[in-house]
Amino acid sequence: MSASTSAPAPSIPPTTSVLFARGVIARLAIWPALRLAVAENWGGPAGAEKRTWLASELVDAFEREHPAPDAAYVEDMLLQVMEDEFETMLEDGSAEGVARDVAAMWETVQAGNKALVEKFEAHADRVKGKKVEVEEVAGEEDDWEDESGSEDGIEDGEDEAPMLVDQQPKAHKQEPEVDEDGFTVVKGKGTRHG
Repeated sequence: MSASTSAPAPSIPPTTSVLFARGVIARLAIWPALRLAVAENWGGPAGAEKRTWLASELVDAFEREHPAPDAAYVEDMLLQVMEDEFETMLEDGSAEGVARDVAAMWETVQAGNKALVEKFEAHADRVKGKKVEVEEVAGEEDDWEDESGSEDGIEDGEDEAPMLVDQQPKAHKQEPEVDEDGFTVVKGKGTRHG
C-alpha cells in the first residue's frame, strides 16, 4: 500500500489560531452577562455548549474574513447571539468591551504575543465555579483586570446612573388651607392689582 492512496491527514491549525481560540473562550468565560445567562439557563440546559459555539463562530469569522472583523462587527455578533440564543437583550454596554478585547487579542496573537490570552485565561481560572452576582451585570462591569472596578478610574458605585435631584432651593411649603366645608382654599401667587 502506498502513501498516496491513504486518506489525507487532517490539517493542523496554526498555533496562532489555537492561541486565539483559547483567548476567545477565556474572554467569553469571564463576561458577566454571558456567565449569568449560562448559569441561569436562559439559553436552556445547553448554555455552556452555546458559549463554546459562539467562541468557534468568532474564531471562524476572524480566520475567514480579510481584513479581520472589527470591534463593531464582533459587538453586533455578540448582541445577536445573546438575543437569539439566550433571549437576552443587553443594554449594559458590556458587549462593546468584550468585542474590543477580542479584536485586540486577534492583533496581539497575530503579532506573536500571547500575554493577553494568558491574562484572560488566568482570570477565567479565578472565576471558574464562582456564582455570578446580578449586580455585576447591572452596570458596565466588564473590567477583567481589576475586580474593584477601578481599571478605568471609576471607583465602586460610581458607575451607576446618578439620581435626578431638583437642585433649586425650595421655599418652605405651606400646608394647604382647608375651609370648614372640606374644600382646599386656592390662593393667588402674585399681588392683586385692582
